[in-house]
Amino acid sequence: MTKRLNPTVGKGFFFFLNACLLLESSLNSLFHKQASPLQIIFLSLIFHLSTLFAFSFFFPLRSLLFCRSRKKVMAEEETELSDKQKKEIAKWFLLNAPAGEIQYVAKDLKSVLNNDDVYDEAASEAFPVYNKSHMICLEMPGRFGDVLVTSYGELQGNEYLDPKTAQVAIVDHVKQVCTEVRPATDEELPTPYVEEYRCALEAEMLKYVSEAYPKGSCSVYCINGKDVEGPGYDFELVAVISAARLSPQNFCTGSWRSIWNIECKDDIQVLELKGKLQVGAHYFEEGNVQLDAKHECRDSTMFQSPDDGAIAIASLIRHHETEYLASLEASYLNLPDATFKDLRRKLPVTRTLFPWHSTSQFNLTREISKELGIGK
Repeated sequence: MTKRLNPTVGKGFFFFLNACLLLESSLNSLFHKQASPLQIIFLSLIFHLSTLFAFSFFFPLRSLLFCRSRKKVMAEEETELSDKQKKEIAKWFLLNAPAGEIQYVAKDLKSVLNNDDVYDEAASEAFPVYNKSHMICLEMPGRFGDVLVTSYGELQGNEYLDPKTAQVAIVDHVKQVCTEVRPATDEELPTPYVEEYRCALEAEMLKYVSEAYPKGSCSVYCINGKDVEGPGYDFELVAVISAARLSPQNFCTGSWRSIWNIECKDDIQVLELKGKLQVGAHYFEEGNVQLDAKHECRDSTMFQSPDDGAIAIASLIRHHETEYLASLEASYLNLPDATFKDLRRKLPVTRTLFPWHSTSQFNLTREISKELGIGK
């Protein structure tokens, strides 16, 4: 942005410039009138001194004024963030925290913000979204087991359905604990016909998860057609798997989340599967490395009895997840020879690194002479 010179300083500068021009014209007139050499030298000296004074004084003064004006503008632009902006920034950090590390991020944010109202508002909005997206598993009081906090089991407020036990858990999102449990009502549960399919699939999924995931949980929900009373109508189930391995004391955390939508189409006797898999990992010992991999797949099988259909669906899920895990392992085994090579300068054919710690063994002049054939 262009700055204008101070009017007073500008008038002074042009006054001296006019004086210089006046002196120059006087010098020319005297020269034409055959003035004495002493007069000409004296007037020339005054002319050059006045010009030097104008350029050596007014230009630095102009720069100084510009600098002060620029600092003033910068001070006006550097306004403090509003509480709304601070809240949005805090929410972003909370929502992007790695699996199992949101409490650590929240603790640091609270100390940085130094404003309990802004922090509480950001936490109340970010924690529910984070908990549902990461499908955290919480223990229900009263030895009812665990409940997965997912959008598929969300009822109202902070209530989440656990289909295995037909219980509803009331969750404190910020503290990430289950505070209370109540029995689910008939309206919150599917009909006996749909429940038969759901229970059969859940039994097979629990068997698979216990074998494949050391610390995994799963639930099967009916998200469409839970009022279906018998054959001839379509309904939709969703099976979710959530597993986490959290070891912050060893500077690493990881999580596996998979969502399988099963559309039961009775009219064409087909079960269609749509899977979404997401793997996250964070390693932060002497660095900060994160993995966030996503994968989608589709498959289908025949609509069968509840038990046979559940076995077929669980087999398809096992096949796709095992295949995806194998592809991840293969890609990371090839990282040194494939991916990392594309990120850095290629090694020589000898596959030996340049010995930076002992460069004295090389004579640059000798090597260049040898390569260019100098001195032969």
